[in-house]
Amino acid sequence: IRCSGYERDDGLWDIEGVITDVKTYSFDTIDRGVVPAGVPIHEMHVRLTVDDKLTVHDIEASTELSPFKICPEIAGGVKKLVGERVVGGWTRTVQEKLGGVAGCTHIMQLILGPLATTVYQTVIPALAKRKRDAGIPEDKETKPGWLDSCYGWSSSGEMVKERFPKFYKPAAE
Repeated sequence: IRCSGYERDDGLWDIEGVITDVKTYSFDTIDRGVVPAGVPIHEMHVRLTVDDKLTVHDIEASTELSPFKICPEIAGGVKKLVGERVVGGWTRTVQEKLGGVAGCTHIMQLILGPLATTVYQTVIPALAKRKRDAGIPEDKETKPGWLDSCYGWSSSGEMVKERFPKFYKPAAE
């Protein structure tokens, strides 16, 4: 899985991901025949276009390689995500709209985790940098949404104690 994020000239953000999987052995498929060792069985691409509020403006998916010839037919279903936001509840929304026979497991998994993470890691730090560069101080009075989202941002951890002391909670003994 490879993902990249780009700021566009129009102020939107393109987040692109590709998932490929390669086996170390050759095997038979119904539609492709023998897939030799080292040749991808799957190769799917997704481009997610979001704004600064993480609202999906567009999304495109393509299936370049798959075990079955029908697999590319479902890629257009990702358009159901236009208008949604990559925020809390994203996983539930993606599963409701693309889960099961309504989508492709590989494309859905790419959208759920790696692309959503890349959205955050691309957009949020860039917006914070813009504020810093404009001399706007960091808001330390509003609880950041990412607190308690991982070990590094634990409310009882050193990062929160140092950067957001108002929200620091010592760990229970």
